[in-house]
Amino acid sequence: MSTRERILRVAADLVARSADGDVSTRAVCEAAQVGAPALYRQFGDKQGLLSAVVDHGFDKYLATKRQREATADPVDDLRDGWDSHVDFALRNPNLYRLMNSPAMRTPPAAALESHQILTRDLERAAARGKLRLAPELAAEMIMSANVGVSLMLVARPGTFADRDLSRRVRDAVHAAVFTPDVTEASPKAAGDERDETQLPATAARLAALLEPSPPSALTEAEAALMTEWLDRLSR
Repeated sequence: MSTRERILRVAADLVARSADGDVSTRAVCEAAQVGAPALYRQFGDKQGLLSAVVDHGFDKYLATKRQREATADPVDDLRDGWDSHVDFALRNPNLYRLMNSPAMRTPPAAALESHQILTRDLERAAARGKLRLAPELAAEMIMSANVGVSLMLVARPGTFADRDLSRRVRDAVHAAVFTPDVTEASPKAAGDERDETQLPATAARLAALLEPSPPSALTEAEAALMTEWLDRLSR
């Protein structure tokens, strides 16, 4: 095992067992049996070490998402993705709080990859006409709510003790981003005005379908303009 790997494992264990999720570099050095110069040479400073700890721990969670085979229904995949995110937070409360701490100077690489995986699943849903709005905007809404409810469950377990809260928040957010047929909303009665979600959903679907291969009949400028229009309509 390399010196870097040993320091990471020790630091991750100390973070997990810490009362407040914080560790000192001195404690890490003592437990890993290395001098401070070795730690700073590998990670730069304490924040660099903690960033590496977050990436190291969250990478194990992302490994399951990378290996996951997409099912025929992207909406089911998105529901499972939400639930697995909350489950990871509950099993690793200190690591999860650290990952989302304002003290982290830059977003961990693992967090960015998680967001990309979410967006790809939403693009699949958009291509099937299941989104009310652009995948990028839907990803921002879902990730914000997913992280928010996870943080409340791990940071304030006494106040947010209802484990079913996550499902209710998930379903409420999904109702806002998916078309009514997905969330089993009752259809509009005959004679009602046009469903106000129809245009954004159609624009989002068309954008997702055209993204891999823009129409050859359009010039580069025309294709860019159409993309901009579809993005505006989907939002």
